[in-house]
Amino acid sequence: MSEYKRVLLKFSGEALAGDKKQGFDEETCIGVAKQVKTIVDKGIEVAVVIGGGNFWRGRNSNTIDRFKADQIGMLATVMNCVYVSEIFRYVGMDTEIYTPYAFGDISEMFTKDRAVRDLKAGKVIFLAGGTGHPYFSTDTATALRAVELGCDIIMMAKAIDGVYSADPNTDPTAVKFDKISLEEVFVKKLKVIDTSATVICMENKMPLLIFALNEENSIINNASGNCTGTIVTAD
Repeated sequence: MSEYKRVLLKFSGEALAGDKKQGFDEETCIGVAKQVKTIVDKGIEVAVVIGGGNFWRGRNSNTIDRFKADQIGMLATVMNCVYVSEIFRYVGMDTEIYTPYAFGDISEMFTKDRAVRDLKAGKVIFLAGGTGHPYFSTDTATALRAVELGCDIIMMAKAIDGVYSADPNTDPTAVKFDKISLEEVFVKKLKVIDTSATVICMENKMPLLIFALNEENSIINNASGNCTGTIVTAD
């Protein structure tokens, strides 16, 4: 089905909120889960990171300490993973939630060996709680975990259908790239992912695929090698 054997899927919290923009949109989440089940059934191993923006945007706050704001954001990602994990189970997948810190019986402590064992067993693993430290975004956690787990590619499902030379919502001259290197993304400051995540991917030769979540069968198509977005190469 695909050249990819193991992928890390990154979703924004807002994408899973649908038109409501906050919280969860169950229909959207079920649609995502059914697509993921299709690729899992074809033998692709899947890890998932979900942002917390549908609950919390603490970096926009001028009243809360950044350290505490980031901690709240980490908790938002845990809530998202607990919910979406249950939706995945509802459509017939086995799942496991990992966090970088103890969280009672809500999750397991992340270790590479345990996570890889679950992936090989056909489970979808959810990587919640970011890196476990403030001042790092879920982009950084995504890059870190993808490298640790030996993923073939990071697939980032966004509201936009790829990487552009400028913001296409504000600049009518913006041009979409079918392919671009991480080095070009870094030099041109295209803000595909944050700087620390870009550096991790560059140093570890981890490519990305940026695509629009709301396109029909977008996860299935892109995981199958039929790119509808932008490939960000690590060469």
